[in-house]
Amino acid sequence: MQATRISLFALMLAAAGLPLYIHLPRFATAELGLSLATLAAVLAAIRVLDFVQDPLLGWVTDRWPQERATFAALAAFGMAVGFILLYTYRPAAGGVLPWFVIALVLLFTAYSLGSVLFYGQSTALAGSPEALIRLAGFREGGTLAGIILAALAPGALVAVGAGHGGYPAFGWMLAALCGVVWWLTRGLWTAAPRPEHPLSITALRAAGGLRLLALALVNSLPVAMTSTLFLFFVEDKLALADLAGPFLVLFFLAAGLSVPLWTRAAEKFGAREVLFPAMALAILAFISAAFLPPGAGLGFAAICIGSGAALGADMVILPVLFSRALARAGLQAGQAFGLWSFAAKLALAAAAVLLLPLLQMSGFTPGGENSAAALQTLTWAYAIIPCCIKLIAIAMVIRLPGKVTAS
Repeated sequence: MQATRISLFALMLAAAGLPLYIHLPRFATAELGLSLATLAAVLAAIRVLDFVQDPLLGWVTDRWPQERATFAALAAFGMAVGFILLYTYRPAAGGVLPWFVIALVLLFTAYSLGSVLFYGQSTALAGSPEALIRLAGFREGGTLAGIILAALAPGALVAVGAGHGGYPAFGWMLAALCGVVWWLTRGLWTAAPRPEHPLSITALRAAGGLRLLALALVNSLPVAMTSTLFLFFVEDKLALADLAGPFLVLFFLAAGLSVPLWTRAAEKFGAREVLFPAMALAILAFISAAFLPPGAGLGFAAICIGSGAALGADMVILPVLFSRALARAGLQAGQAFGLWSFAAKLALAAAAVLLLPLLQMSGFTPGGENSAAALQTLTWAYAIIPCCIKLIAIAMVIRLPGKVTAS
């Protein structure tokens, strides 16, 4: 029963995570009329807020562990209201940007609270550090389902008659999902947390947590970049708008199906030895995208499979290593996963801040007529720059202690 609850809560969080960034650039520009530069500035400002609030939310969950069920309810219903405000409410022309900012702040704050709470509860749910890898399998299965659901939903809703790109119906659907998941997962918070030591930077460094946080941030950037630009690349560079949904399903199915394989390999050979080939596979996939001509559906499908399989290793190994480092040191997990949550969101925001203004300066217009130079800039941003950053992540993996196991 707990395994089902873990998968459901992970599904809810996933629906508010990466898919939001997949849809957000197109939604903000096509539906709200915001520029790419404005969107980048908004996301950068929200990350400044996250810098303070994510560790603070972790401290709150550590300080009042008996209130974790209450915090879970606040997270679920905060996300529900945030989805409704973001996707369904249309203020007067002059109020679009302020309302957009308010909705995103609420949504991301609730998402942060839910993520910190959920990952911080991992050790209590698993019962031991050694059982964390099994819990991760249930969690990532739910994550995969949530990502696929949220990635495909707007297009599916348009197909059945929803207007405005399917986004208003999408907002109501996600809000309902949050309410249902909260009701079904109330039993997650009955497991009492283990006695833990207060978190400090010194203790986190001694446990190896700071090194893993830095690796997670750098390693997340390439996926964040390709996620942010995915719809632009498929629709404007490849001219395959009708296949965007199937490509997303293929990508995340490859990620989910690869998780058990990466997990077993990490248990047998060690995390560092598994992360290295996974990252090499990601580079091969990213660089291949740079050579695709318009209409290359089969080629991009192969890239989705390869990059998705590489993502599967990232999804399961790094969070488990971080959880185990905290558990072995007996450190409070709430604040630590506040930092982990911030690192993940910082990568997504950095991708937007770095790439969206660059595209606008090149003259790129989403869904419009674009010059060869603008499309070349899009290709570099989607395929080449992520490879360079992934090479840095590989160098960081090489410096990890030898035979770092994930079990």
